[in-house]
Amino acid sequence: MAHKNQFQLLASRRFLPFFLTQFLGAFNDNVFKSALMVMIAFRLAADQANALNNLAAGLFILPFFLFSATAGQLADKYDKSLLIRRIKLAEIGISMVGVVALVSGSNSLCLVVLFLLGVQSAFFGPIKYAILPQHLRKSELVGGNALVEMATFVAILGGTIVGTILSGASDTDGNSQWIGGLIIGIALVGYLVCRAIPGAAAPVPELKIDLNPISQTTRMLREVVKTPSIFYAIVGISWFWLLGAAYLTQIPSFGKNVLGGDEPLVALLLCSFTIGVAIGSLLCERLSGGRIELGLVPLGAAGLTYGGIALSVIGGNLAPLTEVSLAAFWASPGAKAFLLHLALIGVFGGLYIVPLYAMIQERTQKALRARVIAVTNIMNSMFMVISALLGIVFLSLLDFSIPQFFMVIALMNAAVAVFVFAKVPEFAMRLLVWLLSHTMYRVNHEGLERVPDEGPAIIACNHVSYVDALLLAGAVRRPIRFIMYKPIYEIPVLHFIFRTGRAIPICSKQKDPEGYERAFEEIEQGLKDGDLLCIFPEGQLTKDGELQPFKAGIEKILSRTPVPVVPMALRGLWGSFFSHRGGTAFSTWPRRFWSRVSVVAGEPLDAAAAKAERLQEQVLGLRGEQR
Repeated sequence: MAHKNQFQLLASRRFLPFFLTQFLGAFNDNVFKSALMVMIAFRLAADQANALNNLAAGLFILPFFLFSATAGQLADKYDKSLLIRRIKLAEIGISMVGVVALVSGSNSLCLVVLFLLGVQSAFFGPIKYAILPQHLRKSELVGGNALVEMATFVAILGGTIVGTILSGASDTDGNSQWIGGLIIGIALVGYLVCRAIPGAAAPVPELKIDLNPISQTTRMLREVVKTPSIFYAIVGISWFWLLGAAYLTQIPSFGKNVLGGDEPLVALLLCSFTIGVAIGSLLCERLSGGRIELGLVPLGAAGLTYGGIALSVIGGNLAPLTEVSLAAFWASPGAKAFLLHLALIGVFGGLYIVPLYAMIQERTQKALRARVIAVTNIMNSMFMVISALLGIVFLSLLDFSIPQFFMVIALMNAAVAVFVFAKVPEFAMRLLVWLLSHTMYRVNHEGLERVPDEGPAIIACNHVSYVDALLLAGAVRRPIRFIMYKPIYEIPVLHFIFRTGRAIPICSKQKDPEGYERAFEEIEQGLKDGDLLCIFPEGQLTKDGELQPFKAGIEKILSRTPVPVVPMALRGLWGSFFSHRGGTAFSTWPRRFWSRVSVVAGEPLDAAAAKAERLQEQVLGLRGEQR
């Protein structure tokens, strides 16, 4: 299965040419950018060099504000593979101008080239993430995004190191020619590779382009805000780029000015962070089982806060090196712990950002996807500028040390995480589901591909324990709305989860006639909206482990809104802490952790065939003897 090994994507024409294209582009940008900054540092006095380097950083980010909105519209209007080829052709031309700029030593022309590279990146950005859902299956989205995130950070680091080395202080003219030849060569290879990217049809070919970035960005923000989960996912992604920019900016200064190290030490520190992001991104696919697992986002956020606080404490206690060498740093007290926590920040960052990108890709309408990604890029750029301003305020104006600054952004991360998760409780709910299915239970899946990927449908399942809904929500790839017995819906803690998942509480018509009818109206509306619903037709938890008679409520639902019904069975939950075996649920200590349970789906039935009695037979057959 594709989700079991994300590296299989690298053997696919649907992914490999695009993967190489985006890696080479990011690598080339950073080779030129770092080479330019190093050359400026050696050619000019310190004050002039600092001012020009800050201007260079600003010129590279500015195009994202100016052109991202237009780029998003173009990516929705035209074939994305065609746009990529044209962008890569432009990169060849820009690289040629870059060679002239480097060899001539013209700082002004170098800055123009850097701005043009920023323009090219701004136009490529919306395509980069919008093309993945067109070429990959849903089960491959997390793995594809993980590989892209890994490659992006590796390209940034690799390009920075190569550009820095090739632009050394000695033999500048000769090195300029080497750099020029390298960036032209990479641009040519990138263009040749991109020609193998399969076509990606335009979702909105009739779209009229609005060249005003302010009006278009404002319009798209209004559209994004209509879906809070997408908007706050964008906020979360942008916050990660603020954190990443802060660490990548301050780590070199910490290595050189605080520890007294040299370029190899700085490279080691940056490598630790980048390798961590790569590992975290790849782990994300493994931990999520190929699905978009939002429960990893709070886990990643908690790890980022812990890592930042630990890095601050450890970094504050590191002594300056008495000898400028990697061996001296490695032998110094706290060095290994500092590297480990720097890598952990990267690992948790990968767990944090990959599901957020995949979520935006999956939940955004196809006709708006590239423009929503463009808004994400604009917000990313804005947050990176804020990161630079925070660095100026705390490090220059308030005279904080770099470790103290790490503590500040770690605590700010905790505050932002609480804010985002309060606005979108689904993240916390999914974390609880993920923890349950990765601690107390080992869940096996059979036949879940029979659940429709989209469109209205109903799952009919046996009811064994109080956590049935959580296990089903963790197993089925689509979000499920549960129709459940009202007293179960109102159980403390679980109530938060069920309410967050838009569960529909229901009780008998005799107890609450108005609530009974209101529930059926909500069920009907949910199915009309294309939701996947789940009902436990027994109406209550089993008291003896056996399947109870299915009630006729399912037939009433189908008579009002005929939709396919997927019979499903839970195996192995009878006797668990959350079931009524031996008396009452929650009354006995769990017999064991990591119990093996199964979620088994049968062939869907059409509405006419889905009678209560037949569904009961189907579910009993799926469950078998394993209660």
